[in-house]
Amino acid sequence: MERFPFPDDLIRAQREWHDICRALAAPRPRHATELRRRLLQLSVRIHWHPFWSTPDGWTPAARVELRRQTREARRADAA
Repeated sequence: MERFPFPDDLIRAQREWHDICRALAAPRPRHATELRRRLLQLSVRIHWHPFWSTPDGWTPAARVELRRQTREARRADAA
């Protein structure tokens, strides 16, 4: 499995994105409008991050790996 040198700010943004998605998935989430706005901001930040313009970020596998790593890190933290 290939490891990508993701910048810390990109990892933090993706982790927060996952957290907000989980919060919005709850029945009747509190502050749903604010959460949706933040999710949109993070989506834009992640999508347009300068890392994707580097040789390491050119491949679609890099985006998949970022999501996988941040999702698994949260599962490990919860255990």
